[in-house]
Amino acid sequence: MSDNFFPTVFESTQAEKVVFYKKTYLHVALSILTFVILEAILIKIVPEELIVAMMGSRLLWLAIIGGFWLLSIVAGKFSVSVDRNTQYAGLGLYIIIESIIFLPMIYMIMYLSDGGTEVMTQAAIITLFLFSALTAVAFLSKKDFSFLRSGIIFGGFISLGLIVAGALFGFNLGLWFSVGMVVLAGASILYQTSNIINKYNNEQYVGASLELFASIMLLFWYVLRILNSRK
Repeated sequence: MSDNFFPTVFESTQAEKVVFYKKTYLHVALSILTFVILEAILIKIVPEELIVAMMGSRLLWLAIIGGFWLLSIVAGKFSVSVDRNTQYAGLGLYIIIESIIFLPMIYMIMYLSDGGTEVMTQAAIITLFLFSALTAVAFLSKKDFSFLRSGIIFGGFISLGLIVAGALFGFNLGLWFSVGMVVLAGASILYQTSNIINKYNNEQYVGASLELFASIMLLFWYVLRILNSRK
């Protein structure tokens, strides 16, 4: 992940590290804020019939998942570009994708279930707590969690296959799948935070923030599913 023209964060002075960390986590916070604002706008302007169709149509949902997969790859490539405007385009594209993916679930919880606001608040608090705890583990232990990469990639492909199979054949993946995805998201946060400490260079804070934002959203999604399934 390092660039020949810039030192890695690990090789930088303490002052440079602090600047990089501030920029990275500020971008994460702004990405989450942008997501919340965009989600609120989408719920207001997207016709209810279309949202319901997204929830009920397996083929449409499968197309959304496929589009999400492809556009996520594009966004990831953009976010590590040398050009800063391209990096922000990648981050912005990913935020838009996440807002569309989350729209049916948030609509269902907020408008079609009892206690939707309470569930959303609980999920946000749990996600923030888990993210903070995992970040603290990565920073305080100073351990290189790069060994998690293979497991994360393998788990990602297995989970994607199960999601596609579930969409095609109409079976519910259930609570334990959601728990497994929370574990996978947690491992991703540890791995990415370790990369922020050891492998990114000082100019890659946009790409670093996108990686963290993606894992936080994955964690939030499955925490929401777990809490909603208990109602």
